[in-house]
Amino acid sequence: MQDRRKLRHELKFYIHNHEYAGLRERVKSILKLDENSVDANGYHIRSLYFDNVYESALHEKNDGILDRKKYRIRIYNKSDSVIKLERKNKWNQYVSKESASLTRAEVEAILQGKTEVIADSESDLKREFYYAVQHGFMKPAVIVDYIREAYVYNVSDVRITFDKQLSAGIQSFDIFDPYLTTRSMIDGPRTILEVKYNEIVPGHIFQLLQMSAQQRSTISKYAICKESRKVYSY
Repeated sequence: MQDRRKLRHELKFYIHNHEYAGLRERVKSILKLDENSVDANGYHIRSLYFDNVYESALHEKNDGILDRKKYRIRIYNKSDSVIKLERKNKWNQYVSKESASLTRAEVEAILQGKTEVIADSESDLKREFYYAVQHGFMKPAVIVDYIREAYVYNVSDVRITFDKQLSAGIQSFDIFDPYLTTRSMIDGPRTILEVKYNEIVPGHIFQLLQMSAQQRSTISKYAICKESRKVYSY
């Protein structure tokens, strides 16, 4: 059975729009656009993050704890055709993601506090999420929205993404609401660049990126949106 905790490297950068425009053209010349893209700009991602009453996921991120995890429910292009429960794990410089499918009925039950609908699931992840809600006091924390333009390369499973228009849901956890009120979370014309890979980045792709260690950031979309939601919830 495949290890569901496959460890990968994850590098994150803030880049300005002029950097994005040039880098995008270089990346497009070598890597393929992700097959899930709906157009040249990519696809829409909406994630509902969960945290406990102590906001442990937020504080562990801000405190630089090296071993941490977050749960989220994710949909694409504001549709319920594909719904994923995900747990993102971080160990030091490595990340892994576990995933299980959910139905819209299951999500709606979870949002109503009826998590017993997944208590006896065949999925280990869904049962563990149920336990985290029931015994770890997990609850909805914030909705995170953005447009992802993703490119892939088979060697070392390299994935380069440009995440644009980051925004947070305001006063609602209804992940299926097509008219959800959101607020932009990034000041100025900036894009989040993420580079994920298994063992190494092939040399020609590394040169393509032309990013130095000094430019790396410890970016967390969850932390950005969660902290801002506290300010704008009223």
